[in-house]
Amino acid sequence: MSKKVSIQGYEGSFHQVAARLFHGKTVAVIPCDTFREVVRVASSKKESDGAVMAIENSIAGSILPNYNLLQKSNLKIAGEIYLQIRQNLLVNPGVQLEDIREVHSHTMALQQCYGFLDKYKWKLVETDDTALSAKNIHQHKSRHVAAIASKLAAELYELDVLAPNIHTMKNNYTRFLMLEREETVLPVTDADKASLTFHTDHSKGSLVKVLSRIADGGINLSKLQSFPIPGTDFKYAFHADMEFDNREQFDKVLKEIAPLTEAVKVYGVYKRGLWK
Repeated sequence: MSKKVSIQGYEGSFHQVAARLFHGKTVAVIPCDTFREVVRVASSKKESDGAVMAIENSIAGSILPNYNLLQKSNLKIAGEIYLQIRQNLLVNPGVQLEDIREVHSHTMALQQCYGFLDKYKWKLVETDDTALSAKNIHQHKSRHVAAIASKLAAELYELDVLAPNIHTMKNNYTRFLMLEREETVLPVTDADKASLTFHTDHSKGSLVKVLSRIADGGINLSKLQSFPIPGTDFKYAFHADMEFDNREQFDKVLKEIAPLTEAVKVYGVYKRGLWK
């Protein structure tokens, strides 16, 4: 029986591309309008087996609200994927460049493709989702409207890729987390990365002491993100991504930093993601 995971966006979105790369092509997806709904559905064993959730982008940076959603959930990180975002101009079969009058897509996708779009005098129409734009031009059999979306969207909605890889910046990657409920996630035997959150008593040098123990333990701190703690006067918690050689190395450092913090929560210990 194939897995079923919640994603933000529609079928054909880059979330579904990431889900297929990690779980295989048979994975079923549950489209959600918001990341909050993604987490809600993933937290229910009656509705899904987990979720795929974007957490940061190499151009736009961290998706801060998603860290907050993760912190408040019962979900754990089981893995990750770094997906190169490749945008394509999609049309109904037979449509040529000279037929196009409008191009529909999410505002971020349009912005990513201005270098290509500026060559033409097309009307650019912002939509809620790249894959939804592809679905709409398929459903309406539009001859004068194109969409910008993934090749998976072209496959699902029977569209032609009129112009592939039209994004201006080629080094555009999004990191997706593979989430599962705490009671179902399995230990990863060859884990070499962990994500956690912690906060200190905010006394002088308290953060430096924690970071020093991490460095002394030979662990690479690949990400450190600060967040305000609600209800406090400008006190912060920190999200940390740590890369290590083996689980014992991580466990030792975790034990050493625990007395230096007021709270530590591990989101997941997993295998470092591949760049796709």
